Amino acid sequence: MEESQELALTQFRKSVEKLSSSSEGYEKPTLMRFLVARSMNPDKAAKMFVDWQKWRVSMVSPSGFIPDSEVKDELEFRKAFLQGPTKSGHPLLLCKVSTHFPAKDQLVFKKFVVHYLDKVIASGIKGKEVGDEKLVAIIDLANITYQNLDARGMITGFQFLQSYYPERLAKCYMLHMPGFFVTVWRFVCRFLEKATQEKIVIVTDGEEQRKFEEEIGLDALPEEYGGRAKLTVLQDVFLPRSAPGMLTTNNNV
Repeated sequence: MEESQELALTQFRKSVEKLSSSSEGYEKPTLMRFLVARSMNPDKAAKMFVDWQKWRVSMVSPSGFIPDSEVKDELEFRKAFLQGPTKSGHPLLLCKVSTHFPAKDQLVFKKFVVHYLDKVIASGIKGKEVGDEKLVAIIDLANITYQNLDARGMITGFQFLQSYYPERLAKCYMLHMPGFFVTVWRFVCRFLEKATQEKIVIVTDGEEQRKFEEEIGLDALPEEYGGRAKLTVLQDVFLPRSAPGMLTTNNNV
């Protein structure tokens, strides 16, 4: 297995070079995420990697992160929370959809998604980024109304995870899904890869709730979800200034 991985990595690096780019400065776990996401196909993984590099440059400044000031309007809804670590050691992303409203400025919303994902992943870095850090997500649909429905926004979030944060999602739990949201969710699922759908758990009964609490861990789970933690809004979490920027090149450039 190790030998086949090394062969795939070698071919992957060569394919990246053929696309007039470079994988220099990126460690094995980072490159393996792209290979795993493309079923160990070096050429497809290389294209995904180069597309990610170009996208990253277009979305994020040379500082390596998007500051709160660029996404202030989205943060003011206080819909995004950062908890954890979970029982498995992952940072916990929690989104309350009842305080989300479709964005008037799609670019700001996209930057908010990047800001959120970067910060959650960076919070799970211990010292130096390895490259395979993952996150656990909770999407809470309690008390939503038709005003909160935003299929476009949800698709954007999941597609960013699929295309630009490969193998970063460990698991996603969806809580309190109302009947009228089922049609919206079925539509969203058309845009999700099979591997992403397999990581999503819709919690609907007591046994699934018990497993959800067990897997997250009561120390990470906020009190209103049956745990012992206090909810922490995203902008109240402060990380070392260098941490988000590490996500670009494993801090090796």
